[in-house]
Amino acid sequence: MFAVAREALRHHTGWERAWRSPAPKRRYDVVIVGAGGHGLATAYYLGKNFGITNVAVIEKGWLGGGNTGRNTTIIRSNYLQDASAAIYEKARSLYETMSQDLNYNVMFSPRGVMMLAQTQHEVRGYKRTAHANLLQGVATEFISPARVKELVPIIHLEGPRYPVLGALWQPRGGTARHDAVAWGYARACSAMGMDIIQQCEVTGVRTENGQVRGVETTKGAIDCAKLGIVVAGHSSVLAQMAGFRLPIESLALQALVSEPIKPCMDVVVMANTVHGYMSQSDKGEMVIGGGTDGFNNYTQRGSFHHIEETVRALIETFPMISRLKMLRQWGGIVDMTGDRSPILSKTPLEGCFVNCGWGTGGFKAIPGSGWAMAELMATGASPLAAEFSLSRFREGRFIDESVAAGVAH
Repeated sequence: MFAVAREALRHHTGWERAWRSPAPKRRYDVVIVGAGGHGLATAYYLGKNFGITNVAVIEKGWLGGGNTGRNTTIIRSNYLQDASAAIYEKARSLYETMSQDLNYNVMFSPRGVMMLAQTQHEVRGYKRTAHANLLQGVATEFISPARVKELVPIIHLEGPRYPVLGALWQPRGGTARHDAVAWGYARACSAMGMDIIQQCEVTGVRTENGQVRGVETTKGAIDCAKLGIVVAGHSSVLAQMAGFRLPIESLALQALVSEPIKPCMDVVVMANTVHGYMSQSDKGEMVIGGGTDGFNNYTQRGSFHHIEETVRALIETFPMISRLKMLRQWGGIVDMTGDRSPILSKTPLEGCFVNCGWGTGGFKAIPGSGWAMAELMATGASPLAAEFSLSRFREGRFIDESVAAGVAH
């Protein structure tokens, strides 16, 4: 399957060079570890915004084969804290013009994202978020159960445990094609002369007098002036190679899709109380997911207990899905911080930067994350990234998004 996809991409975009994974040059200005959405976006904005094109993006697997190709594609920016809303809204706005910017169709669909309030506590919390979003310039509103039913006719408002009491609604949220986002950025990076090197695993980080000098890989040593670690669930492994520790834990996040059915739901619905969310893909599949596994692991597979827990919860709100068959199931490795907010930061190793901790909602942030990370690496500071530095854990400046990001995506 992947061979067919690669050949189709090569034929239609003409960037054979990236797929052939050229042998690394001896020295680059910047090496980005991780050829997922965040790493490729960082490389793209380094070139576009700052003219830095002597860049290598190295990947131990294949392009977009990690969380970028395993998520459920939800895009929204209705976060409570100002710093979170700023970077996610930047990302959402960049998604709106991404197909034109990259000259590659990423299939962005601003169909709207709805977060159900099924307890009085959630009603109060979402109304608070709606007020905060108003001040932040993020267009959201709290809507009534009748409006929920109007937007999603298949929903059952009077659930046996948790009736629908309203919802936080972001009309300009939506979805995009996850693979296309990675391919579009990679194609643009390749056109700027950057190297995208696959099957190239980092085995060590070389340092000298507290300064990064390069990386050791399975394809040889690579020198660099600056190093960006953008590897999601494996960030702690790379950080240990570089000589420092990160306050993150890695867990599996699972999802599944049903057999294709006729169009019945044209918005994204998330139900945090019962730990489930659902949308319908362009092919007609119902895309379903829930919360993370309850224990640390690096598994990229599905499990029966997840199907049972997630589908059982969603059937209360969407009884019609009880008659569907599952088509496929998978998992990804998410990197979770204690405050459920990301890390975009310099590190104790001079010239080394880290981008991680996006937890269950990394896809929606890809363009904003890349924009901020590129600015941080190129200039040493970024307004979008300032609040997300490693120092906040030492200083107690937490950006608590546990309600917005702990389950929701």
